Amino acid sequence: MRRVKPKKYLGQHFLNDQHIAMRIVESLPVPPFKVLEIGPGMGVLTEHLSKIPDIDLSLVELDTESVDYLNVHYPALSSKIISADFLKMDLSEYFSGKFSIIGNFPYNISSQIFFKVLEHRNQVKYITGMVQREVGKRLTSGPGNKDYGILSVLMQAWYHPEYLFTVDEHVFNPPPKVKSAVIRFTRNDVTDIGCDEKLFLKVVKTAFNQRRKTLRNSLKTFGIDASEPHTQALLQKRPEQLGVEEFVELTNIVAASL
Repeated sequence: MRRVKPKKYLGQHFLNDQHIAMRIVESLPVPPFKVLEIGPGMGVLTEHLSKIPDIDLSLVELDTESVDYLNVHYPALSSKIISADFLKMDLSEYFSGKFSIIGNFPYNISSQIFFKVLEHRNQVKYITGMVQREVGKRLTSGPGNKDYGILSVLMQAWYHPEYLFTVDEHVFNPPPKVKSAVIRFTRNDVTDIGCDEKLFLKVVKTAFNQRRKTLRNSLKTFGIDASEPHTQALLQKRPEQLGVEEFVELTNIVAASL
Protein backbone atom coordinates (compact mmCIF):
# COMPACT_ATOMS: atom_id res chain seq x y z
CA MET A 1 0.00 0.00 0.00
CA ARG A 2 1.31 3.45 -0.90
CA ARG A 3 2.29 5.98 1.75
CA VAL A 4 -0.29 8.35 3.16
CA LYS A 5 -0.18 11.90 1.85
CA PRO A 6 -0.04 14.44 4.72
CA LYS A 7 -3.13 16.65 4.78
CA LYS A 8 -2.69 20.30 5.67
CA TYR A 9 -6.29 20.75 6.84
CA LEU A 10 -5.71 18.03 9.46
CA GLY A 11 -2.47 19.61 10.65
CA GLN A 12 -0.51 16.50 9.67
CA HIS A 13 3.29 16.53 9.76
CA PHE A 14 4.52 12.95 9.70
CA LEU A 15 7.60 12.23 11.78
CA ASN A 16 10.17 10.28 9.78
CA ASP A 17 13.00 9.98 12.30
CA GLN A 18 13.03 6.62 14.10
CA HIS A 19 15.40 7.85 16.81
CA ILE A 20 13.06 10.68 17.75
CA ALA A 21 10.09 8.27 17.62
CA MET A 22 11.85 5.94 20.03
CA ARG A 23 12.68 8.80 22.42
CA ILE A 24 9.01 9.84 22.48
CA VAL A 25 7.88 6.29 23.21
CA GLU A 26 10.54 5.90 25.90
CA SER A 27 9.23 9.05 27.59
CA LEU A 28 6.05 7.16 28.43
CA PRO A 29 6.47 5.67 31.92
CA VAL A 30 6.51 1.86 31.93
CA PRO A 31 4.46 -0.15 32.56
CA PRO A 32 1.90 1.99 30.74
CA PHE A 33 -0.90 -0.62 30.85
CA LYS A 34 -3.61 0.97 28.69
CA VAL A 35 -2.38 3.50 26.15
CA LEU A 36 -4.21 5.60 23.57
CA GLU A 37 -2.20 6.98 20.67
CA ILE A 38 -3.73 10.08 19.06
CA GLY A 39 -3.16 10.66 15.35
CA PRO A 40 -0.83 7.74 14.55
CA GLY A 41 -0.71 8.59 10.83
CA MET A 42 1.51 5.92 9.31
CA GLY A 43 2.46 4.41 12.65
CA VAL A 44 5.95 5.73 13.34
CA LEU A 45 5.19 5.67 17.09
CA THR A 46 2.85 2.69 16.80
CA GLU A 47 5.73 0.54 15.54
CA HIS A 48 7.66 1.05 18.78
CA LEU A 49 4.64 1.11 21.09
CA SER A 50 3.36 -2.22 19.81
CA LYS A 51 6.60 -3.90 20.88
CA ILE A 52 6.23 -2.96 24.57
CA PRO A 53 5.43 -6.12 26.57
CA ASP A 54 1.88 -6.32 27.96
CA ILE A 55 0.81 -2.99 26.46
CA ASP A 56 -2.92 -2.58 25.78
CA LEU A 57 -2.67 -0.17 22.84
CA SER A 58 -5.51 1.64 21.09
CA LEU A 59 -5.23 4.13 18.23
CA VAL A 60 -7.58 6.97 17.29
CA GLU A 61 -7.25 8.45 13.81
CA LEU A 62 -9.55 10.86 11.97
CA ASP A 63 -7.91 10.49 8.54
CA THR A 64 -9.59 7.54 6.76
CA GLU A 65 -6.58 7.08 4.49
CA SER A 66 -4.37 6.65 7.54
CA VAL A 67 -6.89 4.24 9.07
CA ASP A 68 -6.72 2.06 5.94
CA TYR A 69 -2.91 2.17 6.05
CA LEU A 70 -2.80 1.20 9.73
CA ASN A 71 -5.21 -1.70 9.22
CA VAL A 72 -2.95 -3.09 6.49
CA HIS A 73 0.35 -2.60 8.31
CA TYR A 74 -0.80 -3.38 11.86
CA PRO A 75 -3.40 -6.13 11.43
CA ALA A 76 -2.93 -7.30 15.03
CA LEU A 77 -4.28 -3.91 16.15
CA SER A 78 -7.24 -3.79 13.77
CA SER A 79 -9.79 -4.19 16.57
CA LYS A 80 -8.10 -1.35 18.48
CA ILE A 81 -8.00 1.19 15.64
CA ILE A 82 -10.71 3.78 16.28
CA SER A 83 -11.74 5.82 13.23
CA ALA A 84 -12.96 8.95 14.98
CA ASP A 85 -12.30 12.54 16.01
CA PHE A 86 -10.57 12.42 19.40
CA LEU A 87 -12.08 15.74 20.42
CA LYS A 88 -15.60 14.33 19.95
CA MET A 89 -14.98 10.97 21.63
CA ASP A 90 -16.58 9.97 24.91
CA LEU A 91 -13.46 8.43 26.38
CA SER A 92 -15.40 6.69 29.13
CA GLU A 93 -17.01 4.51 26.44
CA TYR A 94 -13.60 3.13 25.47
CA PHE A 95 -11.75 3.11 28.78
CA SER A 96 -13.29 2.05 32.08
CA GLY A 97 -10.19 2.72 34.16
CA LYS A 98 -6.98 4.69 34.00
CA PHE A 99 -4.97 5.02 30.80
CA SER A 100 -2.20 7.09 29.26
CA ILE A 101 -2.10 9.18 26.09
CA ILE A 102 0.73 9.55 23.61
CA GLY A 103 1.08 11.03 20.15
CA ASN A 104 2.63 13.28 17.59
CA PHE A 105 -0.34 15.57 18.12
CA PRO A 106 -1.86 17.35 15.10
CA TYR A 107 -0.71 20.95 15.41
CA ASN A 108 -4.11 22.47 14.70
CA ILE A 109 -5.79 20.81 17.70
CA SER A 110 -2.93 20.32 20.18
CA SER A 111 -4.25 22.80 22.77
CA GLN A 112 -7.76 21.34 22.46
CA ILE A 113 -6.35 17.89 23.18
CA PHE A 114 -5.11 19.09 26.55
CA PHE A 115 -8.43 20.74 27.39
CA LYS A 116 -10.04 17.36 26.60
CA VAL A 117 -7.55 15.61 28.88
CA LEU A 118 -8.52 17.94 31.72
CA GLU A 119 -12.13 16.80 31.35
CA HIS A 120 -10.93 13.23 31.91
CA ARG A 121 -8.14 13.95 34.38
CA ASN A 122 -9.24 11.21 36.77
CA GLN A 123 -8.66 8.64 34.03
CA VAL A 124 -5.61 10.01 32.19
CA LYS A 125 -2.54 9.23 34.29
CA TYR A 126 0.14 10.36 31.83
CA ILE A 127 0.11 12.33 28.61
CA THR A 128 3.28 12.60 26.59
CA GLY A 129 3.79 13.72 23.03
CA MET A 130 4.90 16.26 20.49
CA VAL A 131 3.45 19.71 19.94
CA GLN A 132 4.65 22.97 18.43
CA ARG A 133 7.45 24.36 20.57
CA GLU A 134 5.44 27.50 21.31
CA VAL A 135 2.59 25.37 22.67
CA GLY A 136 5.01 23.17 24.60
CA LYS A 137 6.60 26.18 26.29
CA ARG A 138 3.19 27.61 27.10
CA LEU A 139 1.96 24.37 28.64
CA THR A 140 5.02 23.77 30.80
CA SER A 141 6.00 27.32 31.82
CA GLY A 142 5.66 28.41 35.42
CA PRO A 143 4.71 31.76 36.99
CA GLY A 144 6.82 34.76 36.00
CA ASN A 145 7.36 33.51 32.46
CA LYS A 146 5.91 35.30 29.43
CA ASP A 147 4.73 31.93 28.02
CA TYR A 148 2.71 31.19 31.16
CA GLY A 149 -1.01 31.39 30.48
CA ILE A 150 -4.48 29.92 30.87
CA LEU A 151 -3.67 26.35 29.87
CA SER A 152 -0.45 26.44 31.94
CA VAL A 153 -2.46 27.12 35.10
CA LEU A 154 -5.25 24.65 34.33
CA MET A 155 -2.92 21.76 33.45
CA GLN A 156 -0.59 22.43 36.37
CA ALA A 157 -3.50 22.38 38.81
CA TRP A 158 -3.84 18.65 38.09
CA TYR A 159 -0.57 17.57 36.45
CA HIS A 160 3.19 17.85 36.89
CA PRO A 161 4.66 19.34 33.67
CA GLU A 162 7.96 18.47 31.97
CA TYR A 163 9.52 19.95 28.83
CA LEU A 164 11.61 17.01 27.61
CA PHE A 165 13.35 18.09 24.39
CA THR A 166 13.12 20.19 21.24
CA VAL A 167 12.70 18.67 17.77
CA ASP A 168 13.95 20.31 14.56
CA GLU A 169 11.79 20.87 11.50
CA HIS A 170 13.71 18.62 9.09
CA VAL A 171 12.57 15.32 10.69
CA PHE A 172 9.00 15.77 9.40
CA ASN A 173 7.17 15.37 6.12
CA PRO A 174 6.26 18.06 5.28
CA PRO A 175 8.60 20.11 7.47
CA PRO A 176 6.61 22.54 9.65
CA LYS A 177 7.63 26.19 9.76
CA VAL A 178 8.39 25.98 13.48
CA LYS A 179 10.30 23.74 15.83
CA SER A 180 8.47 21.18 17.93
CA ALA A 181 8.69 20.05 21.54
CA VAL A 182 8.14 16.77 23.33
CA ILE A 183 6.43 17.31 26.67
CA ARG A 184 5.07 15.07 29.42
CA PHE A 185 2.42 15.54 32.10
CA THR A 186 2.02 13.26 35.11
CA ARG A 187 -1.21 13.33 37.11
CA ASN A 188 -0.59 14.67 40.61
CA ASP A 189 -2.35 13.61 43.82
CA VAL A 190 -4.81 16.51 43.87
CA THR A 191 -8.46 15.48 44.08
CA ASP A 192 -9.86 18.83 45.20
CA ILE A 193 -8.13 22.09 44.26
CA GLY A 194 -9.82 23.88 47.13
CA CYS A 195 -12.29 26.12 45.32
CA ASP A 196 -15.23 26.08 42.93
CA GLU A 197 -13.74 24.64 39.72
CA LYS A 198 -16.07 26.46 37.32
CA LEU A 199 -15.35 29.78 39.01
CA PHE A 200 -11.61 28.96 39.03
CA LEU A 201 -11.73 28.49 35.26
CA LYS A 202 -13.64 31.75 34.83
CA VAL A 203 -11.22 33.70 37.02
CA VAL A 204 -8.13 32.32 35.23
CA LYS A 205 -9.55 33.01 31.77
CA THR A 206 -10.72 36.52 32.69
CA ALA A 207 -7.35 37.39 34.22
CA PHE A 208 -5.27 36.24 31.26
CA ASN A 209 -7.60 37.74 28.67
CA GLN A 210 -6.23 41.08 29.89
CA ARG A 211 -2.83 39.87 30.99
CA ARG A 212 -1.14 43.27 30.77
CA LYS A 213 -3.49 44.69 33.38
CA THR A 214 -3.25 44.19 37.11
CA LEU A 215 -5.80 41.80 38.57
CA ARG A 216 -7.55 44.73 40.21
CA ASN A 217 -8.45 46.02 36.75
CA SER A 218 -8.96 42.77 34.85
CA LEU A 219 -11.23 41.30 37.53
CA LYS A 220 -13.15 44.44 38.47
CA THR A 221 -16.40 43.02 37.06
CA PHE A 222 -16.38 40.48 39.91
CA GLY A 223 -16.79 43.25 42.49
CA ILE A 224 -14.05 41.91 44.75
CA ASP A 225 -13.95 43.14 48.33
CA ALA A 226 -10.42 44.54 48.55
CA SER A 227 -10.59 45.83 52.13
CA GLU A 228 -8.05 43.28 53.41
CA PRO A 229 -4.37 44.26 52.92
CA HIS A 230 -3.50 40.76 51.65
CA THR A 231 -6.22 40.96 49.01
CA GLN A 232 -5.03 44.44 48.01
CA ALA A 233 -1.49 43.10 47.53
CA LEU A 234 -2.75 40.14 45.48
CA LEU A 235 -4.79 42.39 43.18
CA GLN A 236 -1.76 44.55 42.44
CA LYS A 237 -0.16 41.62 40.63
CA ARG A 238 -0.55 40.57 37.00
CA PRO A 239 -1.85 37.09 36.17
CA GLU A 240 1.49 35.65 35.07
CA GLN A 241 2.83 36.31 38.59
CA LEU A 242 0.36 33.91 40.24
CA GLY A 243 0.85 30.19 40.74
CA VAL A 244 -1.99 27.68 40.96
CA GLU A 245 -2.36 28.06 44.73
CA GLU A 246 -2.67 31.84 44.45
CA PHE A 247 -5.31 31.48 41.73
CA VAL A 248 -7.22 29.14 44.04
CA GLU A 249 -6.95 31.75 46.80
CA LEU A 250 -8.09 34.47 44.40
CA THR A 251 -11.05 32.35 43.31
CA ASN A 252 -12.15 31.94 46.92
CA ILE A 253 -11.86 35.71 47.41
CA VAL A 254 -14.05 36.22 44.33
CA ALA A 255 -16.55 33.64 45.61
CA ALA A 256 -16.82 35.46 48.93
CA SER A 257 -17.53 38.70 47.08
CA LEU A 258 -20.31 37.34 44.87
